[in-house]
Amino acid sequence: MAFESFAEFIEALDQAGELIRINEPVATELEITAIADREMKKPGGGKALLFEKPTINGEPSPFPLAINTLGSWKRMAMSMNAETVDEVSAELGTLMKAKPPTSMGEFIKLFGTAIELRHAKPKKVSTGPCKEVIHRFDGASTHTGPWPNAPDVNDRSSFPATHPTLVQMPILQCWPLDGGRFITLPCVVTRDPDTGERNVGMYRMQVYDGQSTGMHWQLQKVSARHGRRYYETGERMPVSVFVGGDPMYPFCATAPLPDGLDEFLLAGYLRKKSIKLVKCETNDLEVPANADFVIEGYVDPKEPLRDEGPFGDHTGYYTLPEPYPVFHITAITHRKNAVYPATIVGIPPMEDFYIGGASVKLFLPIFQMNFPEIVDIALPAEGVFHNLVFVSIKKTYPMQAYKIMHGLWGMGQMMFTKYLIIVDEGVDVHDTSEVLFHLCANTDPQRDSIMTRGPADVLDHATSKVAIGGKLGIDATQKLPGEGFEREWPPLIAMDKSVEQKVDSIIKALGAS
Repeated sequence: MAFESFAEFIEALDQAGELIRINEPVATELEITAIADREMKKPGGGKALLFEKPTINGEPSPFPLAINTLGSWKRMAMSMNAETVDEVSAELGTLMKAKPPTSMGEFIKLFGTAIELRHAKPKKVSTGPCKEVIHRFDGASTHTGPWPNAPDVNDRSSFPATHPTLVQMPILQCWPLDGGRFITLPCVVTRDPDTGERNVGMYRMQVYDGQSTGMHWQLQKVSARHGRRYYETGERMPVSVFVGGDPMYPFCATAPLPDGLDEFLLAGYLRKKSIKLVKCETNDLEVPANADFVIEGYVDPKEPLRDEGPFGDHTGYYTLPEPYPVFHITAITHRKNAVYPATIVGIPPMEDFYIGGASVKLFLPIFQMNFPEIVDIALPAEGVFHNLVFVSIKKTYPMQAYKIMHGLWGMGQMMFTKYLIIVDEGVDVHDTSEVLFHLCANTDPQRDSIMTRGPADVLDHATSKVAIGGKLGIDATQKLPGEGFEREWPPLIAMDKSVEQKVDSIIKALGAS
C-alpha cells in the first residue's frame, strides 16, 4: 500500500521492529546528530529514530522529528512497498525491455510510458492534509530585497505568534562548525519557464531568519538551470518546498532521472498509486496533498547572492561558504499532526548510502540498456557517491573497459565520478575487498589506467577549481592479446569442485561447521 503520511510510514517501521522511539527531550543543536550518527554507523544501518520531544534552544518543538528512516536495505524496500529493492529494479527492467529504445529521445518516451502503466500519472485535487494549518506572510509576495527586521531564527521570542511555524520546526544544526540550521530533506519544486516542465530536486536549505533560507542548488542541477533562465529575464522565480508525506518523495527527488522526466511520475509508479497534487497558496506550483510541511516562496534574480555554509557534507568534510540564491518564504502550510523528517550527512557510512545505493539498483536496467555488457554497479560507502564507482562487465573484445568508462562519464551525475574501476563479470562489486584484490592483481598502472578531465562535484574540496577536476579510470579486467598483452594469463586459484563436495561431507560427519 502507498503511505498517505510520513506518520503512517513511521508506524509501519514501528510494527516491523525498525524504529526506536526516544521520549526524552533531545536538542536539535548537535545532540540529535550525535545520536543519529552512532545509529547509522551500526551494522546494516541501525534503526530509524523518532525523537518525540526535540528541543530548539531548550524549548520544546510541537513536532516530532524522524531520522534514518531510509537508512537500511530493509527500510528502503519497505518505503517502496516491496520485499527487496532488487525486486523493484527487476520489475522496472522487465517493463523497459518490452521495446528497447534506439535513441535517448525514444528512451525518455518509453520510460515515461512504462511507469505510467501503473496509472502513476499525478492527479490534481483542490485541497489536502498539507493545508490543515496555513500561515501566509502578508506582504511577502510583493517584497524585494532583504527582509527588514527579520526575526532571528535562534531567538524564539522574536517570532510573532501569527507565523510561528518555521522557528517551531525542529530544524537541525548538525555539526559544530555549521553556519546555522539546515533543512536536510527538502523536496524543491521548480518549473522550466520556457517548457513548463516540472523538476523536484533536493538541495539543502540554510535557515537565515524567519522568512528566508539559502537555496543550495549546485551549478549542474536542473533547478539551477531553471534559475538561470529567470536570472536572464529578471522575473521572480516561484519555488515551493515540501517535507514529509510518502517516503518515496525524497528518494525520487534524489534519483538520477533524465532531464524532462517528472519525479512525481516515478514516485507514483514506486508507491503503486498516483500522487494527488494541490496548488500552493501563494504561487502556481503544485505539491503533494499528503505532504507534512509545505514552504512556499520565491527567488528574486535582482537580489544579490548570499553566502551559504559552512555545512558538514556527505564528503566527510565541511563545504565552505559560497554564494547562493536566497529563498524568500511567502507561506507555510502543514498537517495538524505533522512529523518532521530529517537526515544528516558526514563521514560514511550514513543514511544516504542506502538512498544512493537504491538509486543505483533501480536504474541499473537503464544503464544496461545503454551498455548491455554491464553486469553490476556499486558505489561503495567510502567513495561518498561520486568519488568511487565499481563496474563489472562481460568482456568480449579489446578496450571494452575504456568504452564503458567514457560512456558512464557521459551519463548524468556519473560525470562527477573521480575513480572508475572496471572488473570482470565474476567479481562481486559490492565486496570492496574482492574488487581491490582484482585491482591489485590484474593491472599494470601504466598500461591499464587513463587520466582525463571533466565536470566535478562542486562539493569536492580537493579540485583546484570549483566544479572542474581530474578523473582516473582503471581497467582491472583480464587482458586480451589485442590490448597489447603478450603473455599467457594465469588461472585464478580455485579448489576442485568434487573435492569441495567430499570435504563438505567429511566436515558434516565430524559435526564441525
